[in-house]
Amino acid sequence: MELDLSPKLAKKLFGENGGSYFAWCPTELPMLREGNIGASKLALEKHGFALPRYSDSSKVAYVLQGSGVAGIVLPESEEKVIAIKKGDAIALPFGVVTWWYNKEDTELVVLFLGETSKAHKAGQFTDFFLTGTTGLMTGFTTEFVARAWDLEEKVAKLLVEKQSGVGIVKLADTFKMPEPKIEHRNGMALNCEEAPLDIDIKNGGRVVVLNTKNLPLVGEVGLGADLVRLDGGAMCSPGFSCDSALQVTYVVRGSGRVQVVGVDGKRVLETTLKAGNLFIVPRFFVVSKIADSDGMEWFSIISTPNPIFTNLAGKTGVWKALSSQVLEAAFNIPPDAEKQFRSKRNFDAVFFPPPN
Repeated sequence: MELDLSPKLAKKLFGENGGSYFAWCPTELPMLREGNIGASKLALEKHGFALPRYSDSSKVAYVLQGSGVAGIVLPESEEKVIAIKKGDAIALPFGVVTWWYNKEDTELVVLFLGETSKAHKAGQFTDFFLTGTTGLMTGFTTEFVARAWDLEEKVAKLLVEKQSGVGIVKLADTFKMPEPKIEHRNGMALNCEEAPLDIDIKNGGRVVVLNTKNLPLVGEVGLGADLVRLDGGAMCSPGFSCDSALQVTYVVRGSGRVQVVGVDGKRVLETTLKAGNLFIVPRFFVVSKIADSDGMEWFSIISTPNPIFTNLAGKTGVWKALSSQVLEAAFNIPPDAEKQFRSKRNFDAVFFPPPN
């Protein structure tokens, strides 16, 4: 049975007052289950508070829009309270407890991409809320709560019964949440829009790669990531992950065309990508994109913390490394055609500006 690789939009799972939580379902995007990948999105309105939780999956969080505050508690560590804004990437290993808060007028939107090999359900995250109407505390009797925290029965009863909201609540304007600390950001977050560029090609595109060098925590997560900004009309070289990594891509802005070629040279996907789309490229399949006139920006995770890619075109492409005789024999073409094929594409790296 052939896999459906067509890009999909997220669907709302819950949320009303304070914000909403969205996710991509493996029944609609089968590659999530096949690749053991989860994807979801949190949108918080002003004074929206995403209740403390932990997940059955390691993830990378990426702030798509707005600014706010995040609380992060690594196992057996103190709470880190950090300011977050558009472009921030945060690695969230197993066992991390997080909360999210938006005190600004602009909606705060955070994307979560991660691996689900140890999750309860392949292809989707399961969050365990510490509080709220579906929180873990509501599952224990007041007797257990009172004994565990050495509380009076009436206080334990208050803790259990006063909880409200499913995952997200809206706080009063006058409520004061913890203030972020600048030093807490060290090693916890990297802003991909401000970080040094790994690739920068005039009229082509720019790339920032998230790896163990600039954000060591991704090593614990087991995932790498990158932010790619492709200029209008520019092309991303056909390429594949040569270390069997799976690539999961979320289109942040703009639009463009994509083609994916798989086994036996079969084109398995040809479509238009738009903002909000999520799509997955299977292992070793070759993918290429061409941005529309307004350009295209995407954030991807790769299922290894330090991914290696092979490009088929461009100055660093694999064809440039092969000898002319091999190309003539492989393509069954005369020397003049091989010479033109080899010399035409001499741009650096992986992005090709639009034709003149």
